[in-house]
Amino acid sequence: MTITKPATRPDCAHFSSGPCAKIPGWTPGLLNTDVLGRSHRSSLGKARLKRAIELTRAVLEVPASHLIGIVPASDTGAVEMAMWSLLGQRPVDMLAWESFGDGWVSDVMKQLKLKNARKITAGYGELPDLSTVNFDHDVVFTWNGTTSGVRVPDAGWIAADRKGLTICDATSAAFAQKLDFTKLDVVTFSWQKVLGGEGAHGVLILGPRAVERLESYVPSWPLPKIFRLTSGGKLIAGIFEGETINTPSMLCVEDYIVALEWAEKLGGLKALMARADANAAVVQTWLDSRDFAANLAKVAATRSNTSVCLTLNADESVPKKMVKLLEAEKTAFDIGSYRDAPPGLRIWCGATVETSDLEALMPWLDWAYAQATAA
Repeated sequence: MTITKPATRPDCAHFSSGPCAKIPGWTPGLLNTDVLGRSHRSSLGKARLKRAIELTRAVLEVPASHLIGIVPASDTGAVEMAMWSLLGQRPVDMLAWESFGDGWVSDVMKQLKLKNARKITAGYGELPDLSTVNFDHDVVFTWNGTTSGVRVPDAGWIAADRKGLTICDATSAAFAQKLDFTKLDVVTFSWQKVLGGEGAHGVLILGPRAVERLESYVPSWPLPKIFRLTSGGKLIAGIFEGETINTPSMLCVEDYIVALEWAEKLGGLKALMARADANAAVVQTWLDSRDFAANLAKVAATRSNTSVCLTLNADESVPKKMVKLLEAEKTAFDIGSYRDAPPGLRIWCGATVETSDLEALMPWLDWAYAQATAA
């Protein structure tokens, strides 16, 4: 079938799942540069770091009971910090249904070598049986599977009277999905994802039960300096007031602040979620009327509204061809599926993406598929 090349292109063709599109209208001129060239430990540096923490609390609706810290090494660093500092006291249930969850399983079983770790998994496109989770154990899971497009529907499956801790990697869910902090003892994310910030930094959110564990339990293994959250058996409170463990990029921090201020003016978490929902709906509406493409997430209630993953009724060379065609036309950048995921496409639909750009993209997917499958 011949399909005419669409006449309209997205104004912004950035649909990468991380780092993600910058906020609409972003320019370097939006950044406050007063702190550049200054120590992050100066009064101004600490004030700007604290400003980022306060805005994070406001926009994400983090309760006062939970502490927020900026830590090294993106979401990966934040998750590793939590696991290496907190695990080992109790058995642990490790949930995985995509590559990043599998990575945390591997680290716990092969690096920490916890003998009482239990692996609960599902294939790409599905969730594991959440009813099998034992909340007398610690539980480690991703809220939104970035590489599978499958998320937990809510926190209803998490026991309120749990004895163990819940450690939640929320990096592609934060600022787009409602996180129930009463059920989450540790939450991690990186601002390069949903708010399109610059990379290298992670955010670690600790609830009171996690703090209690930190101050009452010492792991049997040595902790690198950048993982240490306590000193003399007490939480290092400064980490959660803008005194970072290592030197942060203040340029990245200022970029994060710009994104948070944009989000706050937009209407906060509710508005961000609405934008992501509208964006994901554009892709799903297109999928519902196509017989050659489908959402990798099989159940509607567990479909991501950020990292929307598509499978195609074609051999694995087709999505690769489509990615190259769309990049050459400057209509979509970086939308190939993750290297460990089933062959297909992955389109970021977070709040920094304009719905009109996704609407403009959909006809290009039809065109690229026709081109890639032409005899």
